[in-house]
Amino acid sequence: MKKQKKIDRNNFKFNLCRIVERIHIKKFIIAYIIIFSVLCMGYTVHATGTDADVLSNEETENLTNIEHDVPFTLGVTVDTSNDQGNLAGTLQMLLVISVISIAPSIVVMMTSFTRIIIVFHFLRTALGTQSSPPNNVLIGLALFLTLFIMTPTMNRIKTEGLDPLSKGELTQEEGLKACMEPLRDFMFDNVDAKDVNFFLDMAKIDEVEEIHDVPSSVLIPAFMMGELRKAFIIGFMIYIPFIIIDMVVASTLMAMGMMMLPPTTISMPFKILLFVMADGWNLIIGELVKSFNY
Repeated sequence: MKKQKKIDRNNFKFNLCRIVERIHIKKFIIAYIIIFSVLCMGYTVHATGTDADVLSNEETENLTNIEHDVPFTLGVTVDTSNDQGNLAGTLQMLLVISVISIAPSIVVMMTSFTRIIIVFHFLRTALGTQSSPPNNVLIGLALFLTLFIMTPTMNRIKTEGLDPLSKGELTQEEGLKACMEPLRDFMFDNVDAKDVNFFLDMAKIDEVEEIHDVPSSVLIPAFMMGELRKAFIIGFMIYIPFIIIDMVVASTLMAMGMMMLPPTTISMPFKILLFVMADGWNLIIGELVKSFNY
């Protein structure tokens, strides 16, 4: 029995070592592929022919003999020059990855997404349906409504920033500023002056000659705070009819002596019936879209 236990332990240790070695080999291969691909991003590879004038006579004869056996010859030259003076490919790829990583924050902070998704969650809570519609459905609907509302702004970003930048008419700093201006205009159209003044006072900025002189570090939180306030006001207005239904159902159950029956169980079908009869989705989505200045 002792020998069998020792053999089992040795087999277990041997299998564990093999698994660890396989994991390390896989990690090494993946890391090698990633590093190799990143290093190759910034270079341009050209296929060129072989220059026979530089070679000696014996080498040219050898090459001609080889050419009969090999169908073609391939030479590789690495071109690291950059004619337009822009950033290298590797750095451009790094900037693109950085923008993609902060894209969710841009969607949440600088668009209409915040107000829409908060109103949808208030609506689901007021109806009393805990997970219907599910979060994926609400987020998807909010994203498509955000795309609908932000389409004019995105068209301006494309025509004023991205297209001139791709044609080389603007530098990267000018292109970034041109892309930012439509978003700033959208936020200025939907922000309250009291919120901007509040954050200007917090930042200790006394004088602003024009509204476009307000820095983005002040405009973005002011816009976010205004969106939260408006979303909560809309959510309160949505709650009112459903609270009335809850009160009527609760008082009816109390009068009938059904104290042990939860009022929410009885009131939820009436809430859904009221919401469907009033065409609630059309009403709420229509008023949400109309509440934005775009």
